[in-house]
Amino acid sequence: MGRLLGLMLFCIGIGMIIGMLIDGNVIIVITAGSCLMCGYHIFCK
Repeated sequence: MGRLLGLMLFCIGIGMIIGMLIDGNVIIVITAGSCLMCGYHIFCK
């Protein structure tokens, strides 16, 4: 279950990065980075 949660967070972060290309907002950048880091950590744990 943890790996699935990590993969979901990582994919959400990737989607936010793609969305950021359209509209660059500082809060979106911080949220996307935290989703990517947390998702990668949980998935590889």
